[in-house]
Amino acid sequence: MAVQISYEEYVRKILLSPVYDVAKVTSLQKMEKLSDRFGNEIFLKREDEQVVHSFKLRGAYNKIAQLPHEQLKKGIVAASAGNHAQGCALSSKVLGIKANIVMPRTTPDIKVEAVRRLGGNAILFGNNFDEAYAEAIRMAKDEGLALIPPYDDPDVIAGQGTIASELLKQNSHITHVFVQVGGGGLAAGIAVYIKQILPHVKVIAVEAEGSACFKAAYDKNEIVTLDRVSLFADGVAVKKMGTETFRVLKDNVDEIVTVTNDQICAALKDIFDDTRAIAEPAGALSLAGMKKYIQEHECKDQKMVAILSGANLNFHTLRFVSERCELGEHKEGILAIKIPEKKGSFMELCKNLGARNVTEFNYRYSDQSEAAIFISLQLSKGRAELDQIIDDLSGKGYSVTNLTDNLVAKNHIRYMIGGHATSKTISERLFSLEFPERPGALMNFLEALESKYNVTMFHYRNHGAEYGRVLCALEMDDSDYDSVVEKLNNLGYLWFDETDNECYKMFLSPKR
Repeated sequence: MAVQISYEEYVRKILLSPVYDVAKVTSLQKMEKLSDRFGNEIFLKREDEQVVHSFKLRGAYNKIAQLPHEQLKKGIVAASAGNHAQGCALSSKVLGIKANIVMPRTTPDIKVEAVRRLGGNAILFGNNFDEAYAEAIRMAKDEGLALIPPYDDPDVIAGQGTIASELLKQNSHITHVFVQVGGGGLAAGIAVYIKQILPHVKVIAVEAEGSACFKAAYDKNEIVTLDRVSLFADGVAVKKMGTETFRVLKDNVDEIVTVTNDQICAALKDIFDDTRAIAEPAGALSLAGMKKYIQEHECKDQKMVAILSGANLNFHTLRFVSERCELGEHKEGILAIKIPEKKGSFMELCKNLGARNVTEFNYRYSDQSEAAIFISLQLSKGRAELDQIIDDLSGKGYSVTNLTDNLVAKNHIRYMIGGHATSKTISERLFSLEFPERPGALMNFLEALESKYNVTMFHYRNHGAEYGRVLCALEMDDSDYDSVVEKLNNLGYLWFDETDNECYKMFLSPKR
C-alpha cells in the first residue's frame, strides 16, 4: 500500500519539487474559437510541450531525484508501454543512472525506440502490462533496483501537482479545472494543491466511459477492479486506481464526468482547430469532459481549464478520430432507411431529405421489392435535428432506423455493405470480438473453433490500438451454439453475439 501523507505536506512537497531540473513551465493557452462557441473562457494547460510530450516526466523525476544516493547507483526499474517509460528514461539520463524499462512485447516500435533514444534499457517482456509489471517487481527485488510506480506514490503525485502550482500563478481567477483520471496521479496532485490554496475552485475529474475506475470506486467507497477497460484512450486505460490516489481524489474532487470515445475524438478535433496541436486521446479527455459539463450545467462566463496531458499517439489512430469526431460532436447522424426498389425512389428520398449534406451513402441491390439504404447526414443542430429528420421521414411512410449509437454499424457495417448472403439456406450467427494485436491471435481463434465451423463473413480493422475489432459470422446450427459459446469463453477474448443486431439484418444477413 502506498504511503499516506497529509494534504499540507503535499503542498510543501509540490512547492519544493526539483522537477524544473528537467521539466519546463508549460503554456496556459486560451482556446479562442471554443471560448466563443461556449460562452466561457476556455484554456488548455499544454503539457504536450514537455520534452517527452507528456506530464509524466514531472512525477518520474520528482520520485527518482529524491532516492538515496546508494539506491541511485544501483539504478531504477519501471513498467510502462507509454509516457511513464519516457519520463523515467529521461529523468535517469539527466541524473546519470541506469533505467530499466520493462515493456510488453506488443508495444509499438516507436515507443520502444523512444525509450532507447533517451538512454533507457528497454526490456520487452510479456504480452500485456500486468506481465511486464510483474517482471519489473521481480527485477526490483532480485537486483536491488528502485521500482518507480506510475501513479500511486506521494512523490509521483507531488511531481504532477507542480502543474497546479504553475496554473494558479498563470491565472488565479479560474473557476473550474478539468483533469483526466487513469491511475489518478495527475488528478490527485492537481486537486490536492488547488483545494488547499483556492478551495472555491471546482476540480472535475474526467474519465473515459470504458475505463472509469475512479467512478466505480467512488460509488462503492472502495477501490474496484474493472473486468476490462477500453484501450482507445490508452493513457488512462487502468483497471484499478491507486490506494493513495483514491484517498486524495475522493476528498478533493467536486464531480466526476465520464465521456465516450466519440466525444474524445470531437475534443481532439477542437484542440487541433484552435491550437494546431495533435493530442493523444487521453490528452483530450479533460476537454471532452469540460464540454459535456458545460452543456449539462449550462455554464456561462466561467474561466475553465482543461489539462492537455500528452501528445504521444499512434499516428494511425488519427484515422479513427477523423471518422468519429463528427459523431462525438453530434454533427453527423447515421440512418438506415428502407425505400421501394423501383425507379425514382432514390430521387424521392433525396427530395424528402431537403437541402441537407449527405456525407455517406451505401447501397447494394438485394431484393426486388425493397432497398435498405445506409446513409449519414451532416447536422447543424445536433441530435434534435436528427430526431426531427427521423420523424419527418417516418411521417412520409419511410421505415427509418437510427444507427448513430450502434457500434457494429460504426465499426464494421459502414465499411462492408455489399449485399446480403446469396444463399437463403445458410444458417449463420454473427459475433463481434476484440482480438489482441499480437501475432497468433487470429490463429488462436480459428484453432479454438477446431475448424468445425465455416467462416461465412469476416471483417477486421486496425485502429492503432492494442486490440483489434473483428466481426465474424459462423455457419452453424442452433444445437451448436452452447459449444461455440464455451469455446469463445475459453479463448479469453471479449465477444458479443450480434445476430439480432438490426443493421446486420438490414444489410448483410441471409435473406429469408
